[in-house]
Amino acid sequence: MPTPFPYCFARMVATMQQRNTFREMNLKRFLDRYSDILLPALLMLLDYAMIVSAERLAYDLRRYWLPNANPDFYIPAVYLSIIVPTIFLCFLKSTDAHMRSTPFWRMAQNVFWAVFYSILTITMLMYFGKVGEVVSRLFVGMTGCFSFLFILTARYLFKQYINRQKLFQVPVLFIGAGRTAKLLLDAFGDDTGFGYRVIGFIEDHPEKSPIAGRVRILGRFSNIERVIQMTGVQNVIVTVPGLSASEQVAMVNRIQPLVKNVSFVPDLIGTPVGALDIETLVDSKLMLLRVRNNLARWYNRLAKRVFDILVSFCGMVFVLPLGIFLAIAIYIDSPGPIVFAHRRIGQHGKEFPCYKFRSMVPDADTALKAYLDAHPEAREEWERDFKLKDDPRVTRVGRILRKTSLDELPQLLNVLKGEMSLVGPRPIVQAEIVKYGDLFHDFCLVPPGITGMWQVNGRSDTTYEERVQMDSWYVRNWSVWIDIVYLLKTFKVVFSGKGAY
Repeated sequence: MPTPFPYCFARMVATMQQRNTFREMNLKRFLDRYSDILLPALLMLLDYAMIVSAERLAYDLRRYWLPNANPDFYIPAVYLSIIVPTIFLCFLKSTDAHMRSTPFWRMAQNVFWAVFYSILTITMLMYFGKVGEVVSRLFVGMTGCFSFLFILTARYLFKQYINRQKLFQVPVLFIGAGRTAKLLLDAFGDDTGFGYRVIGFIEDHPEKSPIAGRVRILGRFSNIERVIQMTGVQNVIVTVPGLSASEQVAMVNRIQPLVKNVSFVPDLIGTPVGALDIETLVDSKLMLLRVRNNLARWYNRLAKRVFDILVSFCGMVFVLPLGIFLAIAIYIDSPGPIVFAHRRIGQHGKEFPCYKFRSMVPDADTALKAYLDAHPEAREEWERDFKLKDDPRVTRVGRILRKTSLDELPQLLNVLKGEMSLVGPRPIVQAEIVKYGDLFHDFCLVPPGITGMWQVNGRSDTTYEERVQMDSWYVRNWSVWIDIVYLLKTFKVVFSGKGAY
């Protein structure tokens, strides 16, 4: 009896799907196997395309579109296609900007310095080659700015794509499946720069692991060598900071001869690591960790202030029209003052007027007292968090402002006055000082920020104790790059509306 056509067709489709799946698996294995060669090569091609695009845009702007455009401006194609891109690619390579798995902010930092050194080299070549009058300095500057933006944007999108497709990933084995492993696993998932594929964990107490359902438990500490041999993994991360120092050293020594790379998380969680240097004392077999206080250096404080002023002035160009529209909406929804100044604690513990668009009804303090008297459960929430999730004082427009954080736009005036910074600890009121305890000293070292670590890590969904710890961590680990990262992350959090009320 002949086989029915629908059955034959279904089997044919299933076979084709199996073959496609098999091909995809083989392709991924091939890409993973040769990713050490293929990924840097692809990144180099991508960088080359972005550098040439940046040059082309700068060239066209300088020759045709800018107010002082010069139609006679000309650069030979060999410079645009070979010489200048080669300089950029050499510095990108020398600054480790092609590292496979690194935090995206670190990659951005490496790309910035590569572009900076490239522009410096090109400028010197112009000077010594006596072509300064021929090659426009404006063109060189625009090429640098566009190259940095284009390279970062292209890399971000490229890394997002290959991470979603699970391509070019570095297989890694975790030793330990506790809370530290969970934090590290979450960090790998949140940062586009990483490209790790966790093949499994080794844990002596898998039943207590907070991530047992997410990744396979492959064995116990006693059979680490056997698991490494069976999986063929060449990258291991030890996430058991609770072990004694001698036990951690013994574990690293067991693993190191078997793999290419061993990383471990020491029992130093909370220690300032944003400015950490490592010195190896060979004769003594010791490792010396040097932690710098970046904010104790006057030039770093000056850099932070200059960064705040420049970005705030640029932001005012876009904020002013939006601010006028919001002011009209606020007044129509609830007549009264458009902007109010709330007394907050700033740098050195001094009070200052913190400006905000009004998001509450007039006489909000009186309304709050009456509401808390009538709702004891709300009083408990207010005393715990100094916030109400369902605050009855908030107006209709005010809810939108708070959800999008647009109520904080007037704080750009505080930044220009030097009372606040773009990024910093959350500005607090006098009654909150007691909750900071000994960490209030950290809070007073810098101006409070419009945004900061707690705003991009859950905002109002975090506990008060977590906010205090975040403020302290920021101050102890500050760098210009951390400020840039938090500003970029703020846009993402604001658009999602996560934790805002």
